[in-house]
Parts: sequence; C-alpha cells; structure tokens
Amino acid sequence: MQLAQKVAALFSIPVHNRELIGSQARAFSRQVPLLYFILVINTVALASTHLGTAPDYLTIWIPMVLYAGALFRLAKWWRLRNRALSYRETVEMLRGTIRFSFVLGAGFTGWALMLYPYGDAYAQSFVPFYMAVTVICIILCLMHMRAAALTVTLIVIPAYTLFFGLSGNPVFVAMALNVCLVAGGMIYMLQTNYRDFANLIETQKALVVKQAETQRLVDENFKLANIDSLTDLPNRRSFFASLARRTDRDAHADKFAVGVIDLDGFKPVNDLYGHAAGDRVLLEVGRRLSRLAKEDILIARLGGDEFGIIMDGVSSPETIIGFGRAVCDSLADPYRLPEGTVQISGTIGFAITQGADDAPAHILERADCALYHAKANARGEVVIFSKHHEAQMRRGGMIEQALRNAHLEKEISLVFQPIHDVRTERPVAFEALARWTSPALDVVPPDQFIPVAERTGLISPLSTHLLHRALSVMTAWPEDVWLSFNLSACDIASPDAVDRLMRVVAESGISPSRLELEITETAVMRDFDQACTALGQLRAMGIRVALDDFGTGYSSLSYVHLLPLDKIKIDRSFIASIESNETSRNIVKSIVGLCRNIGVDCIVEGLETTGQLSAISGLGVWLVQGYLFAKPMSGDAVQGYITERSRAERIAGA
Repeated sequence: MQLAQKVAALFSIPVHNRELIGSQARAFSRQVPLLYFILVINTVALASTHLGTAPDYLTIWIPMVLYAGALFRLAKWWRLRNRALSYRETVEMLRGTIRFSFVLGAGFTGWALMLYPYGDAYAQSFVPFYMAVTVICIILCLMHMRAAALTVTLIVIPAYTLFFGLSGNPVFVAMALNVCLVAGGMIYMLQTNYRDFANLIETQKALVVKQAETQRLVDENFKLANIDSLTDLPNRRSFFASLARRTDRDAHADKFAVGVIDLDGFKPVNDLYGHAAGDRVLLEVGRRLSRLAKEDILIARLGGDEFGIIMDGVSSPETIIGFGRAVCDSLADPYRLPEGTVQISGTIGFAITQGADDAPAHILERADCALYHAKANARGEVVIFSKHHEAQMRRGGMIEQALRNAHLEKEISLVFQPIHDVRTERPVAFEALARWTSPALDVVPPDQFIPVAERTGLISPLSTHLLHRALSVMTAWPEDVWLSFNLSACDIASPDAVDRLMRVVAESGISPSRLELEITETAVMRDFDQACTALGQLRAMGIRVALDDFGTGYSSLSYVHLLPLDKIKIDRSFIASIESNETSRNIVKSIVGLCRNIGVDCIVEGLETTGQLSAISGLGVWLVQGYLFAKPMSGDAVQGYITERSRAERIAGA
C-alpha cells in the first residue's frame, strides 16, 4: 500500500505545497520554448530524411498533427507567461502538462517506430538516434516537472529498449542497452534534482516566513518604541524625534507651531471612577485627536493627560487658533462610560517658531508657558505664546534665581488678616499671608513667587519655615483666637511633607486645635487619594482643615463630601457682585446650603462693602474676611488690633 502511494506520488503534483507548485510552473514556463523547439526541429529532420521512401502520411500528415499539438501547447504557455495565475489555474496547467506528456511521448514514439522500416540503413539508424537524443532533451527540459518527465521516460525508454533490443542487429541492441543505462542515470538525476529543487523551495519558504516574522517583530518594536499603547497616537519619543527633525537647520526652513494640550477635569474622573474609566476616556480622546491629525499635523500623547501638536507650514496665528478651537470643541463633547457620562475639556498652549532658530526644549518651554497662562486665565481655550508671555518667562526666571538665593528670615515676612464673626463683631482668627521684598527685584507679589516656588520645588521648605514663624507670633494671642495658614499641593503631596508640618506644630507648643490649614480645590485634585490621607492625618492630630477658593476649581459635589473638612471658604469672585448679581447670590446661597448639609462651617472672603456684608448675613454666613474689617497687618499689630476690638466690644456692650 505504501509502495503504491509512493509510486502515485511520483506521477502527481504536490497540491499541498502551493509554493512548490508555483515555482514548478515558473521554472517550466521558461523551458517550454526550448522543449518544443528541439522537438519540432528534430521531428522535421527525421521526416525530411524519409521523404520519398516512406508514405506521405508518415512524413507529412502525422508530423503536421504532432507539430500542431506542440505549437498549441507552446502558444498556451506563451500566452500565460506574463499573467499572474491563480492557484487553481496553475494546478490545472500542470496537470494538463502531465496529460500532454503522455500524448507527446506516445505520439512521437509511435510515429518514429513506424518510420523505421523505410529507407536505407542510414535512414533506419537515424530513427534510434532521433529517439534517444530527443527523449534525453525532453527529460532535461522537464527536470522541474518530475511527473511529466517520468511519464515521457516510461513511455519512450521501454518501447525503445524492446523494439531495438529484439531487432537482432548487434548495433541496435547495444544502443538499446546504452540508452537504457543512460535513462536510468537520467531518472536518478531527475529524482535528485527534483528533491534539491523542492528543498530549495522549502528553504526559501522558511526564509520568507522568517523574514515576515522578523519584519513583524521590527514593526512591533517600532510600534512599542514610537506609538502610545493606549491611544495608538505617536508617543513622547516619536514627538520629540519629529520636533528635532523640524528644528534641524538643514532639514526645515518653514515656520511651524508646537502645541501642548492639557485635559481639564480628567483627574477627578480618574479619582472618582477609577483608572479603568480614566483609560477609557483617554482612549476616546485618542480617537478624537486621531481624526483631527493630518499629513501636516502631528498629534502625540506626551504622557498622562498631556498631548502634543506639531503643525507644519502655519500661515497665520488665526490658522492655529482655528485648529486649536476645533480640538477643544472635540474634547468638550461628553464621554459616555459604563460608570456614567463625564465631561472634560482641553486647554492648549501654542508656540510659533522658525525651524532653524530654536532648540526643541526652548520651543516646548514657550508652548508650556502659553499653556500655563491659558490654564490660569482661560481654561478650555487656545493661547499662543506672545511677547507678553516671554516677558513673564524672563520675570519667572529672575524670580526663581532670586528665590533660590533669598534669605528667608530677612526677605520674606508675614502679615495677618483677621477673620471676623459678625455675630460677636470680634476677630476669631487671623490668616497668615507671605510677603517678599527682594533686594534684586523689590516687592514680589505672592501670586508671582508662590507659583515659581511650587514649580521649582522650593515651596515645601518655604511653607515649613513660614508656619514655624506664624506659630511663634501666635503665642501672644488669646487662647480663643486661631491661626489660618495656606498650604500648597506640594505640602501634602507625600507622607514626608506632612510629617514635617506635623513636627513643626508639635514643637511649637501651640494646641493643634488652634490651627486651621487651608488647601485649594486644585491642589486637592492633583492627587485626591493622597490629599485625603494627608488631610486625615492632620485632622487626627487636632488640626482643622478648610477648603479654600471654593467654586473656582473643579467644584464637584461628588468629591467634597469625601474630604475630611471643617470649613469651606467661598472665593471672593462670587462676593464682588453679590449685591447686584442674582446668579452670584444664588451660587453663594447654594454653597452655604451645601456646608450646612455636610456639617461644615462656611467662611466668606473678599468683603469690602457694608452692602456685601448685609447680603451674606441674610444668607446665614457668620465668618467673614475682607478689607471692610481690616487689611493684612504685621504680627506686632495683631495684638493691638485684638485689644482694640475687645475694648470696642466692651464699650458697645456697656
């Protein structure tokens, strides 16, 4: 059974091996013209030697039929030489070749043996010569078509050997034996060549597979190295490589713009719904930004919720603003998640540059500066770096250098602004405020040096130093007056920073219950979990915690009740127009109601008129702060202010 299968395999085509079939067809198609050329020329030569001695049907008509069959097959292969055949067409062509090889071998062999009886001895000897030479040439031309070559061999050689071996002519007998031996050698060579050919194809196939796998790995490594795995946008590395190419003096001379996108409100989504929800939002952000990217606009994820833009060939600031607003509008659409629908926005800072003028770091620094300005003054908008921002950058650099070299004890002072209880008309607390007079820069407002201190990491030692000084001043105050002190996000960003604050309080000898630490919404939302932990530690020590500037940050009611708070401080921006603006009045009323519902006190800052005081008193707010009562004063003036207010209270009571 196995032998029969092996024999059948010799006379069939390898339909299971597409690559081998295709290679056989290509190799054979190149040899078809030679095969039929030799066959036709040899046949013409044999027929011509028997003209006049053999009947016309043997010298003219039968050869004509054989020529026609050969030329038909030649024309068919020639017509397909430049055409891409399908797998099925290739298989049918090869099977047709095997079938035709049988017809070819039988037809030409039978015709040649029919000519043998005619002519003289020379003409008769030409017949075995013709058959031997022609069959060897055909076998060589069919070397890549083993089944066809074996078919021709097994038709021609046995007939040749029997016919001439039994002729009785010693020369023809010797020729028959010789051709039989040569045919055996040819079959061996045919088998060896076919095996080597098949092995070569398998090797090439394996090589192609290996190359494909190598290319896949190269593509995968490229993607890992240059594509953000979450959003499928170019990553930080790809962004900076593109930026470096554009700033090459020889590579780019046109203006281009660099933008930095920061997502507003993304941090609360992450903190409230979890990182999985945050990832889904970022994935959708990536899809939206991908739709806006073009051939001349690269959008990449730089990390976290920050994205970068490179716009080539910018023609005007209006073009940049228009594209930036399209980005902001796209990002502002609601995000529908399994946890619920959330809404965030995007703020963008752009810097326009000349390709040969700037280093990548300088361009990005200017875009960051524009972004910082936008987030401070116009969240959800687009800002292009300008000369005004450049002046701010230089000023910020000067402040940073002066702050690093500042003598804290001599240059930075504290002033205190009272917080009043309108029911008793007396101060119940004082808020400590930092003031800096630099020898190099003169007076530097807090809204200028505090952000620089936060950005440069100088704020934590500064806060610790100022808290220590404020607590020292406080030792002279009455026991029922407490201190309010502002913290930065950096002050609660780590357990070590919180430990330093608690150590300063413990070493001061002041009761922690007389200290209230204020933290802004924005600072809390930088790391909500860490903020909750830090504020919880401070409250466990007895320190009170107030949420400052409420209403100007995220103002999400879904997180306020989770924070360990004692007070909420309503921002002065709502108080400025509370006498005439019903919306402001309603906002303040809502915040006051929120405070009652969650069991915390409410403080209003920024009071400057009696009308404002009357408006907030009507809403049930008792703790107030502002220029209506007193401007910030030095530490030495606090005791005198407390004494004076106590005297006024006694006189009023009398």
